[in-house]
Formats: sequence, C-alpha cells, structure tokens
Amino acid sequence: MPRYMVERTFPGGLEIPINDDGIKKVQSVIDTNSTEGVTWVYSYVSSDKRKTYCVYDGPGPEAIQAVATMNGLPIDSIAEVRVLDPYFYS
Repeated sequence: MPRYMVERTFPGGLEIPINDDGIKKVQSVIDTNSTEGVTWVYSYVSSDKRKTYCVYDGPGPEAIQAVATMNGLPIDSIAEVRVLDPYFYS
C-alpha cells in the first residue's frame, strides 16, 4: 500500500480536546477514512498547532483527498513518500 505525507494548515490552530469529545472526533476520522481504504498512521503537529504533517497509507491521492473532504479537513499538499533510513547505510 502506498504511503503519503499530507500537509495541512489550520489558521486558527488545531484543537482536539483530550476528553470524550476528542476521542469521538478522532474515531469519526478513522471510521470515515476506512470507507476509502485509507489508514491514518500518525501526525506531526507544529508547536503553534497551525500546521500538521500527517502520514497515511491508502490506495491513492484521490482517496486521501476524498476522506479529507468528508472529514472537513484542509489539504495543502499530498506527496507519496518512502522511508529513508540513515542506519541502512551504516
């Protein structure tokens, strides 16, 4: 399955409460993603919470875009990526 890096901008900052509402919000994203065969692997969040860099596995960029739209999430860019492990060269 291809892996993608998705860059997002949240002008007001990303807020996911650390409570039951946050759990429901995240679970809803996971459930919606699964309808298109997309798996959210993890995300990096900037210290000001305005940018995220999210790693996804999915069948293609169209599926990533589709679930982002369904989830009401912005997308600045989508790039297919592969792991570069510096220890491979050691």
